[in-house]
Amino acid sequence: MFPFNYSVPTPNPLVGGGAPPAPASQDSDSDDPTVYRGNNHKLQFHGNERTMNLNPLILTNIQGSPYFKVELFGVKTFHEVVDEIYYKVDHLEPWATGSRKTAGRSQTGMCGGVRGVSAGGIVSSAYCLLYKLYTLKLTKKQVMGLVNHCDSPYIRGLGFMFLRYTLPPGSLWDWFEPYLEDEEEIDVKAGGGKSMTIGEMCRLMLTRLEWFDTRYTCMACSGTIRSSSSLIVLSQVPPDCCQC
Repeated sequence: MFPFNYSVPTPNPLVGGGAPPAPASQDSDSDDPTVYRGNNHKLQFHGNERTMNLNPLILTNIQGSPYFKVELFGVKTFHEVVDEIYYKVDHLEPWATGSRKTAGRSQTGMCGGVRGVSAGGIVSSAYCLLYKLYTLKLTKKQVMGLVNHCDSPYIRGLGFMFLRYTLPPGSLWDWFEPYLEDEEEIDVKAGGGKSMTIGEMCRLMLTRLEWFDTRYTCMACSGTIRSSSSLIVLSQVPPDCCQC
């Protein structure tokens, strides 16, 4: 065995003449949208981080739901949640079909219970999965994957709902504007009967607080949402509605 000659410099792979560095592993998670990487990729949040700005009764029903507590407990990654949405979501109401009763009758419709939910029911898989997405601390790339998903309009719908519940009002236009003329069809009502385009749904989210038996967060603090060609203003927003 020959002794090492310290007078001969060891080749530096970063300097000319040395071997090139090995390519990055193909298994690197640098492009994996399920990997959370801190504030550089984190979406802005507006409102109550503990509740995701959900109605208290809806949140209580989500957290007590066997579906959320048991079935979704083992669902850990973004891709697994997306798969659940694909198989389990067929509407975007907060309550399962026919499960909510008010004054002895079922209450349905886009504007029911606008100040909150007066009676509980079986919370929908859509809202359980919406809250599950929130617990994953989604990155911008993940949310883009939701709103542009090609397999199911309900994956896209929950992506837009996630943005509407969590983004600062001033950021909504930049996210929603490219989709206002999107023509993919989605039926948002439990049991069917309220079909609309993705674009129509996005416009509703920007111009109305009511969403079936609940409400989105108030945008009165921001006043308006502006683009270069149009102005969308929330109409008839009561002065006491703001939860900010």
